[in-house]
Amino acid sequence: MNRTTIGPMVCRRTGVTAEACGCVTIFPVSTRLPEQPAPIGGASHVELMRRILKITGRLALVLLAVLVVAGVAFANLSPELGGKPTKAQKAAYARTGRYHDGEFRNLEPTEVMTGGSTFSVLWRFLFTKVTNAAPAAPLPTQPLDSSSITRKTPETVRVTWFGHSASLVEIGGKNVLLDPMLSVQMGPLSWVTPRRYNPSLAITAEQLPAIDAVLISHDHYDHLDYQTIRRLKDKTARFLVPLGVGAHLLAWGVAPEKIQELDWQDSVRLPGLTIISTPARHFSGRGLTNRNSTSWSSWVLKTPTHRVFYSGDGGYGQHFRAIGQQHGPFNLALLECGQYDANWAQIHMLPEQSVQAALDVRARAMLPVHWGAFTEAHHAWNEPVRRATAAAALHQLPITTPELGQPVTLGQPLPQRRWWE
Repeated sequence: MNRTTIGPMVCRRTGVTAEACGCVTIFPVSTRLPEQPAPIGGASHVELMRRILKITGRLALVLLAVLVVAGVAFANLSPELGGKPTKAQKAAYARTGRYHDGEFRNLEPTEVMTGGSTFSVLWRFLFTKVTNAAPAAPLPTQPLDSSSITRKTPETVRVTWFGHSASLVEIGGKNVLLDPMLSVQMGPLSWVTPRRYNPSLAITAEQLPAIDAVLISHDHYDHLDYQTIRRLKDKTARFLVPLGVGAHLLAWGVAPEKIQELDWQDSVRLPGLTIISTPARHFSGRGLTNRNSTSWSSWVLKTPTHRVFYSGDGGYGQHFRAIGQQHGPFNLALLECGQYDANWAQIHMLPEQSVQAALDVRARAMLPVHWGAFTEAHHAWNEPVRRATAAAALHQLPITTPELGQPVTLGQPLPQRRWWE
């Protein structure tokens, strides 16, 4: 930096100092001080740090991109990705009226993301801490054995929830599994996907007795689990699935004669039990390039004396009232209640909407599912059941909150202990 100081006074005419000249016409002489070095930590240092941070950020993004590409490549090579419908099947799907340009549609316009980009939502989920996102200890579980399942009469209607949406429905003398995700880890990228709260379940797939039917609501990894299907395929009489989902089961070694794809309102009649595929408001896909290539469903289980409804995944919509009018009332409704967010408000219900859906289908009692196993959204792990029980109380709707593995038997008192508080 250059600095100027005032020097001795000199004569303008002679150029000598005023004292030597005796002249009164004088002016100050400017003299320059020597250059001073720039202080350490100045502008140049800040610029250097900015460049270092910029380079570091770019390297981090490159590394993240490499990891994503590697993960996608691995997932695409994994058998868990499943299979693809044939051209003939796709042509048949087009005749349903809700399959267009290779994708299934909902009954009403539906956006998967209603706020924020997929990347920003994923970033928030991975790097934003949520208070009480997971329980501090394993959840209370009542162990179940196959002998207790086989001891029943044809009149017994019993539902056992295993966490998330996986449930066993004993109805009409049959054993029916709903979305049996019975693994601790989810999908081929277990280092990315959420891990189950409990390291073990009330019962394993190997311990289950013979299963009359497995019902799948859609093909997402938290509902259609490769490992569980592989363990169940030899003891299950039939797999009833939405359109397109059968290709996954075929790829995993399930015998084709055991697989039946159902469109909405299609039904299967077993001795003493009718199973009906009904609409849902959701989406599907197990990879980055096959969104909505398979369908999604809710399910009705009906005997001459009892009816049970399972919503599968999905947002609130007009279909619930239609299902209630056509197939209700229901003795019990298993309603999705959890993993919701304002960013995907049309494909997952808020707890208050789940209660309204139970009222719409004319349920006499509600069992909230899709919680109690995995953290897949930005809310406390027990917030869904807290909000649902409060909303149900306002509407005077009976609600049951069993422990994992605790049977709910229709005609007996509903488990309602608030163990999750």
